[in-house]
Amino acid sequence: MKLIQRLSNSTLTKSSTLVFLVSILAVLGPVVVVSAGFWDAISHLQKEPEFFWSPSHMVVYTGVSMTACAAIMGSMLILRRSVHGSLKTGIKLVIAGSIVQIIAGFGDSISHDLFGIDGLISWSHQPLELGLVLASLGGVLILKNREHTKLKLLLPFSIITFLFFTTWLIFNLVLIFGHTIQCIQVYEIFSSGCSIL
Repeated sequence: MKLIQRLSNSTLTKSSTLVFLVSILAVLGPVVVVSAGFWDAISHLQKEPEFFWSPSHMVVYTGVSMTACAAIMGSMLILRRSVHGSLKTGIKLVIAGSIVQIIAGFGDSISHDLFGIDGLISWSHQPLELGLVLASLGGVLILKNREHTKLKLLLPFSIITFLFFTTWLIFNLVLIFGHTIQCIQVYEIFSSGCSIL
């Protein structure tokens, strides 16, 4: 009992510290995922073997883990009832984005096991991208709520990443409905997705 009391009173679990960690992880986690996703796409282009523990996948998992940690800490804040308004909404979006990323990640692993290397368009990639959008929007709302702190320095970066992730998701959704566009030579990087559709 005393151990639990000490942990709950420690500096690491204070609400202000948790909000700080949630905001940093919610912004940086999705950036790590997308950066590693581009690395993975380049690996696909170079016909490197696809396996679960590839270096690029490990970095993707690191980014997803960062977002999941933000979601866990955010859940602690919500359960304590120490957050309200847009801060609470932002944390809920981070939690939802994290859950969607984890489920889509498992789905992507199953997809690779069943079908091998897939293209940009797949039944697991777009939900993963939606999870990134939700988590990054949550990060923006959290940082917007903390404009009076040093965290305001991250706000422009978080807005740009949110806009990038949203644009990327919209671009991919357009490719789903624009079958011929994605098979044009300009989109050769995405060509393996043509066979899925």
